[in-house]
Amino acid sequence: MFSNSDEAVINKKLPKELLLRIFSFLDVVTLCRCAQVSRSWNVLALDGSNWQRIDLFDFQRDIEGRVVENISKRCGGFLRKLSLRGCLGVGDSALRTFSQNCRNIELLSLNGCTKITDSTCNSLSKFCPKLKHLDLASCTSITNLSLKALSEGCPLLEQLNISWCDQVTKDGIQALVRCCPGLKGLFLKGCTQLEDEALKHIGAHCPELVTLNLQTCSQITDEGLITICRGCHHLQSLCVSGCANITDAILHALGLNCPRLRILEVARCSQLTDVGFTTLARNCHELEKMDLEECVQITDGTLIQLSIHCPHLQVLSLSHCELITDDGIRHLGSGPCAHDRLEVIELDNCPLITDASLEHLKTCHSLDRIELYDCQQITRAGIKRLRTHLPNIKVHAYFAPVTPPPSVGGSRQRFCRCCILL
Repeated sequence: MFSNSDEAVINKKLPKELLLRIFSFLDVVTLCRCAQVSRSWNVLALDGSNWQRIDLFDFQRDIEGRVVENISKRCGGFLRKLSLRGCLGVGDSALRTFSQNCRNIELLSLNGCTKITDSTCNSLSKFCPKLKHLDLASCTSITNLSLKALSEGCPLLEQLNISWCDQVTKDGIQALVRCCPGLKGLFLKGCTQLEDEALKHIGAHCPELVTLNLQTCSQITDEGLITICRGCHHLQSLCVSGCANITDAILHALGLNCPRLRILEVARCSQLTDVGFTTLARNCHELEKMDLEECVQITDGTLIQLSIHCPHLQVLSLSHCELITDDGIRHLGSGPCAHDRLEVIELDNCPLITDASLEHLKTCHSLDRIELYDCQQITRAGIKRLRTHLPNIKVHAYFAPVTPPPSVGGSRQRFCRCCILL
């Protein structure tokens, strides 16, 4: 059946349309193998209609510009989704040819393609008006010119990732959001030049925004983020981890304006307190994931409010929240989220947590992982008791080795100098 003859039984019995339909379910590797079976299968397997979605991440080290050019010529208008994530050998020239040939592309990932520059975005703007999702993370040569080009030629853009493109400023953001009103996802992690003025443009022009990542955008303050909250009422995911200037005013603004919020990441925002989280919890009942790592001022009061008002909570990080005690975990463990929802809780470097907290969590039947690094009052016995109730739970903990006994005077040392120092 798999002979080199075009008269093989399978080719006689099945019409080409059905074979094409079968091939449409195959991945890139399998299609390439099928293309080597016979001449007729080569034609069918390499038909553009089978290449509407391509992910070349697994081949990233072998992908050069000419490969992308050949794919674009073969797929043409059929191609809708292409991921070149991590393909370091792909540059502007190949992507210009790609843009000219694949004008119906809707999703394109160039994450980590460090050779590309503003020229690629100019090509996309000129030839790819249907583009909706574009990932340019870690393409550090990208500047405001790229955002201006995209705003002119890609008005349907819904999601843009320019994380670590640290040459982007408020001028680029302003041009983008004014012409792309349908933006739902903006990933600006590590865009360190962005200030409150950029956020004001987003808040004024992106009413459909659902996801916003501003991690380590250290210059932003309450002023810009409050504008976001007031203008983006559909916001469901916000990351401002590492934005040390923000205060409880942000949590109040979120509570009053963004009731659909599901994910909040505020790690290392050390000015946030129980007062702000109380307002947030009482108004955002759909919260599912919260990263509160190094929010060093929060106490059990925050956990009490979350346990009462946030029944959908699945993931909670409290790492380095040194004021959290067993009592806060007790309230969390008895709250509505505990029995069926809570999947991950991170308590590493919480010095007041003891084995009693593990007892309070034993009824959390969905709990999949718990972090307990440097919780010095947690014991192996406490973890063992937890596992009797939750046998499949992943417990990440560290127990320091027993200190070597001092050597008796005059006797030969039992440990080398390195062991003694350690």
